[in-house]
Amino acid sequence: MKKTAFLILIIAASFCFGFVTKSIIANQNKKETKKGRATGIGGIFFKCKDPKKVREWYQANLGLNTNQYGAVFEWYQGADSTKKGFSQWSPFKETTKYFEPSDKDYMINYRVVNMEALINDLKRNGVTVVDTIQTVEYGKFVHILDIEGNKLELWEPNDAEYEKLGIQIGAKTTK
Repeated sequence: MKKTAFLILIIAASFCFGFVTKSIIANQNKKETKKGRATGIGGIFFKCKDPKKVREWYQANLGLNTNQYGAVFEWYQGADSTKKGFSQWSPFKETTKYFEPSDKDYMINYRVVNMEALINDLKRNGVTVVDTIQTVEYGKFVHILDIEGNKLELWEPNDAEYEKLGIQIGAKTTK
């Protein structure tokens, strides 16, 4: 009888310990997701003389499925492999003003979570925020400057809406 009671006590203690540990980990993960951060590359944008010819070259030579905006790479998210993710590749006319105030010929777009929290942290750290957060159906966007004056685009994506938009314009993704 004592062995049975002791065994039941051990099992109950193990259950309680597991429950408490799981709760602590879940709360820690909730705190981490509330903090804004980059989760990957959302896109690569670069200047060129003739974006149409560049898109055609990449399609013919590297097999990219291009459209009037460039190409979209489709992949599955690591945290939830049932969810699609997308990254944009776009050549811009060399005279574009879109990369200003940076004088560089490229701009990187980073996928982020919790845009507002991230922007608040960046401002506290003295990072230059170029504009205000813009919200569209497929996500939120804002631009910042890094320490060397490179303009970066931050995107908190709504991948489901982004995919719908691609379907509407007849775009094929590169997989």
